[in-house]
Amino acid sequence: MNKRRWVAIFIAAGLFIFATIASFMSKDSDEETLSGMDAVLFGSNEIEEKIVEKGNEEKRIAQLSIDGTIADTGENSFFSGEEYNHQFFLDQLKEVQEDPTVAAVLLEVNTPGGGVYESAEIAKEIQAIQSDDVPVYVSMKNMGASGGYYVSASADKIFATSETLTGSIGVIMFGMNFSELMENLGIEDQTYKSGPLKDMGSAVREPTEEDDKVMQEYVDNSYDRFVEIVANGRDMTQDQVRKLADGRIYDGQQAKENHLVDEIGFPEDALTALKKDEQLKNAQVFEYDVASTGFDRTWLGAKIAQTQGFKQSESERMLNIIDRIGTPEAPKPMYYYGGE
Repeated sequence: MNKRRWVAIFIAAGLFIFATIASFMSKDSDEETLSGMDAVLFGSNEIEEKIVEKGNEEKRIAQLSIDGTIADTGENSFFSGEEYNHQFFLDQLKEVQEDPTVAAVLLEVNTPGGGVYESAEIAKEIQAIQSDDVPVYVSMKNMGASGGYYVSASADKIFATSETLTGSIGVIMFGMNFSELMENLGIEDQTYKSGPLKDMGSAVREPTEEDDKVMQEYVDNSYDRFVEIVANGRDMTQDQVRKLADGRIYDGQQAKENHLVDEIGFPEDALTALKKDEQLKNAQVFEYDVASTGFDRTWLGAKIAQTQGFKQSESERMLNIIDRIGTPEAPKPMYYYGGE
């Protein structure tokens, strides 16, 4: 091993030790930002603004984005990276609500949907923004399906391209059943429960008629809420929505013909229309980011961040996603296109 490699190893080891000591010294802090050596290594991790287009700072357009499955992996806004971070996105929606200079919002959507609860959280915050007379335009990119449509439905205007995959209005709750396989293998389920429905959705016994009835009612209730959101957002009757909401997908042109979107166009077309419709021709356009040095995206930085509890490992992230979207033994309803 040459001299340069030894120097690199010593520097890396020094940084790791120093950062670890610093983290122990700051464990009592309840702040959601970083300070001291943590800030030097990773940045403050405060929400910051990035100017997309210069313009009037008193009337601004916030450009937000949902890119990826709508699921809360349990991560905070620290080291949000390029993947969808649910808490960071909710933080952005709160920032918009508290900023009197934001005159409009352009939300770019590229998602197959996701969790019922997470989708409802987003829809609630978007409606709170609109209640302050701040218009919200949506531009669907590759996909704005199921939960992606749920969060878009209340928008003042929805754009999609002809190639956009949207629709998939409905609820899915999937699981697997191994009871017949277990019987063939001579394996018996031995479950003790306080009531006959306590283990509904179990993968190791055949579902009963009562199981099916209760589960279907649960899914139907989520579906009814979805229909109501679409009906209110698109100024349609619930009967009109139900005719379209059998789970099928639509391309952008079909969605426009069925009044699920308003215009065919790309994000830049939606922005142009928003500026024209709301007299915001000279508005500043900005987006939110997290103040970061980028060190956490290196191998060493990621390991240090994981050691200090700032960042999840890939295995932790996957386990949290599985926990949020359900398992064969504990299925959860999803506003999601793509089945399993």
